[in-house]
Amino acid sequence: MKVLRKMISIDEELCDGCGQCVPGCEEGALQIIDGKARLVAEKYCDGLGACLGECPTGALKVIEVEADDFDPEAVKELLTEQGREVPDHMPDPKSLHIGSSKPASGGCGCAGSKIEAFAPAASPCQQANVPTDTEAGPSQLTHWPIQIRLVPADAPFLKGADLLLTADCVAVSLPGYHERFLPGKKVLMGCPKFDDVQLYAQRLAEIFSVSGIKSITVLEMEVPCCSNFSRIVAAALKEAGADIPAEKVIVKRTGEIKARTSLDQPVPL
Repeated sequence: MKVLRKMISIDEELCDGCGQCVPGCEEGALQIIDGKARLVAEKYCDGLGACLGECPTGALKVIEVEADDFDPEAVKELLTEQGREVPDHMPDPKSLHIGSSKPASGGCGCAGSKIEAFAPAASPCQQANVPTDTEAGPSQLTHWPIQIRLVPADAPFLKGADLLLTADCVAVSLPGYHERFLPGKKVLMGCPKFDDVQLYAQRLAEIFSVSGIKSITVLEMEVPCCSNFSRIVAAALKEAGADIPAEKVIVKRTGEIKARTSLDQPVPL
């Protein structure tokens, strides 16, 4: 069955057949055939793009296309035939469909989206003893993944969490992001300009419905395209019927905090 989803596309003119992408694909969907990287079959590719960083020529990209559905069972058979390790987790094919609100429960075959929880490198007390004239202190991140579309609503680390929703550009623009905002919070990140707004609203509504979130902090940039982030969150709260304390922090492009207010009332997306 053909569905609209993301898929790896290979530019044959750019591909030099080096083969670095082949082991980078954990589903075994890529092979070198006639001197070029080829997609063995659409059903083997989850479209999440873990192989992109392995290509030295930029021949790989992710596109949206009508394609055969991802088939986890076929992937397991292929990897077994290739003598490769079968990942512990693979995405639900429905979660890969464009416009799907279904969480990718249990993570996916890509190691970069496997659910993990870990302690930060330093406690707040330890961090307070780090001299201020040193380079940036230890990471305060306590879980993985952090991209909104990759985190299932029932992720264990979200249970009863104080949630920090961060627009992608904030972490680069805001000095001391880790030290000032991450301690004690679980972070999810996304881009309200380039990503699927409806998917975000549906995914967050599911999280607000089942995870017992205690508080929400939304970090967004002052630029107009980023202001949609707090609107997405407000719409998700309304959809979930959730009464969760929420605030919005607006960051200037120069890195200063421009405003810190309670979250606006929901408006149509």
